[in-house]
Amino acid sequence: MTIKELLARFDFPVYLAPMEGVTDGTFRRICKEYGADIVVSEFISSDALSREVEKSFRKMAFTDAERPFGVQIFGGTEEALTAAARLAAAQTPDFIDINWGCPVKKIVSKGAGAAILQDIPKMVRLTEAVVKAVDLPVTVKTRLGWESADKPIVEIAERLQDVGIQAIAIHGRTRAQQYGGEADWSLIGAVKANPRMTIPVIGNGDINTAERALAYRERYGVDAVMVGRAAIGNPWIFQQIKALRNGTPCPEPTYDERVDLVMRHLRENVHDKGERVAVLEMRTMYSGYFRGVFNFKPRKIKLMSATTVAECEEILRG
Repeated sequence: MTIKELLARFDFPVYLAPMEGVTDGTFRRICKEYGADIVVSEFISSDALSREVEKSFRKMAFTDAERPFGVQIFGGTEEALTAAARLAAAQTPDFIDINWGCPVKKIVSKGAGAAILQDIPKMVRLTEAVVKAVDLPVTVKTRLGWESADKPIVEIAERLQDVGIQAIAIHGRTRAQQYGGEADWSLIGAVKANPRMTIPVIGNGDINTAERALAYRERYGVDAVMVGRAAIGNPWIFQQIKALRNGTPCPEPTYDERVDLVMRHLRENVHDKGERVAVLEMRTMYSGYFRGVFNFKPRKIKLMSATTVAECEEILRG
C-alpha cells in the first residue's frame, strides 16, 4: 500500500511523531487507542543496526495493534543506511522513515539528522539509495533548512520526491532554531502548494491543541498533521483532535483517569523494560500527564525519587 493510499483511509490523518525516549511500544499503543492514526518508532541508528546492536533491534519491535507503523532510521553513510533499511524492512513495518531533521549535537556531529541540510546533493543521493534498497514505501522527516538564511525546503521536497520518497514530514523550524521560537508553517504550506508536488505533505511543529491541529491543516492544506512534544504524557490530544473534528469537543480527563493511565503505562513498560528502567523513564512523563492539575508539584517531587511501581501508585493515589 502506498502512503497516499494509507492516508486516504483516514478522514483527518494524525501522526504521533517519532521521539527518542518517548515513543516506545507502550506509548505508541496508548496513543493509537486515543486516536493517533499513524505511529513511528523511536529513531534508530543505522550504524547500530548494521552492527546488530540488540537494543536497536528491540526498538523496531511492534504489534499489529500499532499499524500503520513505520520504522525511523538515521545515519550519515550510504552503506549503513541501506543496510539498516533492509534490516528494518525485514520486520515488515508499513514504511521506512529517514530522519533528516534531528538537531541534537551528538547526531549532527556524526553527519546524520539535520546535518545533511548542509549538503542537499548528499541528502538526495542517500535517500535514493534507501528507496532502491527496499520494497517498502520510504518517507522522510526533515526541517526547513540549516539556518534562517538558508531554507531550501521547497527544493528539497521536489528533489526527494523525484528520487522516490512517498511522503515528506516537515518540521517548521531550522536546525539552528532547535525547538525554540515559533514554527514557520508558511513554508510547509509553500511545499504543499507547489504544483510539482504530488506526494503527501505532513506538517509538524507547535501542534499543541486540537484547535491548532484543525486550523493549520485547513490554512496550509497539508495532507496530515504530526503531533510531537504536545503528546508527551498527553495521549488525550489525539482524542481531542478527533472529537473537535466531529464537532463534539471532549472534556479534559479527570485526575483519577490520569492516574489510571499512568499506572497502566508504567506497568506495561515494567513488562517490557524492567521496573527500574520503567520507573526512571516515567519521570519524564509526569509533567504531561498531570499538566494543569492543581497543586500537583508536591506529588511530582516525591515521584522524582520513587524507585518502585508501588511507591509511585501510593504517591499518586494517596
